[in-house]
Amino acid sequence: MNLEQLFNQYKEESIHGRYITLDSIEPLLQKLNTNNQLQVIGKSVLEKSIYSYQIGEGKTRIFLWSQMHGNESTTTKALFDFLNVLNSGSDLAKQLLDNFTFYSIPMLNPDGATLYTRENANKVDLNRDSQDLSQPESKILRQTFETFKPDYCFNLHDQRTIFGVSDTGKPATLSFLAPSYNEQREINDTRLKAINLIATINDALQQYLPNQIGRFDDSFNINCIGDTFQSLGVPTLLFEAGHFANDYEREVTRKFVFIALISSFTSLCENVIVSNGIDKYLNIPQNKVVFYDFMYKNIKINYDGIEKITNFASQYKEELFENQIYFNAYISQIGELENHFGHYEYDAKGALYKDDYSNFPKINQKADFYLDDNVKFVNGMIKV
Repeated sequence: MNLEQLFNQYKEESIHGRYITLDSIEPLLQKLNTNNQLQVIGKSVLEKSIYSYQIGEGKTRIFLWSQMHGNESTTTKALFDFLNVLNSGSDLAKQLLDNFTFYSIPMLNPDGATLYTRENANKVDLNRDSQDLSQPESKILRQTFETFKPDYCFNLHDQRTIFGVSDTGKPATLSFLAPSYNEQREINDTRLKAINLIATINDALQQYLPNQIGRFDDSFNINCIGDTFQSLGVPTLLFEAGHFANDYEREVTRKFVFIALISSFTSLCENVIVSNGIDKYLNIPQNKVVFYDFMYKNIKINYDGIEKITNFASQYKEELFENQIYFNAYISQIGELENHFGHYEYDAKGALYKDDYSNFPKINQKADFYLDDNVKFVNGMIKV
């Protein structure tokens, strides 16, 4: 099966980019609601509807949720691409619907999605609220877990551009985790099922995304929803959608999330799961904070009349203005920057730095500057 071709066939073209809100997905949910699969299962802090979508009549019960963090929308897009497959009437759709019952919450945090924030409207991180259950969205997720009684949970997230695949210099375009269920990070039958499935997904993905898959940190935190569900005896997989070269809108990464989902369920369906996959899982390189969006090397600066050569880095901040996300680059680090990489790197070869305010870069300043007075950088990039 050519999964890239399948993605192109079923990609939901009406949603794209990073700013995906409830208004973006409600028409899609209504379109997919051909047989009363759609329900409003509760309301957010600001009284926005939280929807579930259930489809399939198979024995194995799959629970998926996305946008627990409102500004993490890549997996939401991929989830709708996947739902299009399930509604296609194809042989693949029939196979999946006969084997699985899928229950998804495409947007758990609609308030955060509108505000483009990680937190909900009460400024609570829902992924740290699995024990207190202080927020309506957290209660809805837990109630759904308890009533649906899933066999597998898929906890769908985005991660920042700072993550690389260990020290390889490759961005962590996708990362996975079988969360721990205790402080000792032991492996029981429940966690092993998640580990084996991730090892299987990784095997499938390597032909599409070689050497750009990471393993997320498995430090135990019972306040995190994945750790809680794993401790309650349900195999839980964390998906983290990350950066692919020049793909800040995450339309390429979206494709790989889709491929990972299809690979998960076809493998489970056909019972071709890696057994005793612990070594394969542990051989997935761990995520590491090694990237900046921009890195500038061998910059000459004039500081109090003394010239020296240094390096500095800039990072995008994703800023919402009039319902649009702007990627604004700010200087984030100055110095050696050893063992780090830039998604964009520029060797100034000793060119002299200057901006509209001073002769040296400053932390949190916009990345607008000149080199030798003749090369102009605006928002981190050379202005042609």
